[in-house]
Amino acid sequence: MSKLIAVAYPDVPTAQTVLAKLADMQKRELIKLDDAVVVERRDDGKVKLHQSTSLVGVSATGGALWGGLIGLLFFAPLLGMAVGAAAGAAGGAMTDVGVDDSFMKDLGKELSPGSAALVVLVRTMTEDKVLEELGGQYQGKLLQTNLSSEEEERLRGHIAAATARA
Repeated sequence: MSKLIAVAYPDVPTAQTVLAKLADMQKRELIKLDDAVVVERRDDGKVKLHQSTSLVGVSATGGALWGGLIGLLFFAPLLGMAVGAAAGAAGGAMTDVGVDDSFMKDLGKELSPGSAALVVLVRTMTEDKVLEELGGQYQGKLLQTNLSSEEEERLRGHIAAATARA
């Protein structure tokens, strides 16, 4: 089961920097993320979600590939690719995987204007190495998790100690 972790940061660039570090750690197989989203609370109060992957683009590409292959069977590969890409994009736009968008928008309303939160679904991680690499330089504040009480308290303690050092 994936673990939900939401951490608030003072601004969007900081949250995106942490996300980039997590993506790098994922390449090195220190962490496996099912979903990662930067939630921004704009100065005008609106909440914007910055998804880490675009399902529309991925689905359109897959649809174009399958449409082209099916089109080859009927001697109309370009038509098949066009129809497949459109169907894939439509399907991707209607698909929502990972953390529920309405949950993240509600979470974003609790942030102060100009700040951001990073919401991740972690499948697995090498906890000590991930926490060591993130260090305390990002001034994060734990907002919400579905971790056990012990795990959450340990994470809060690590964030508090790292923030105090910074």
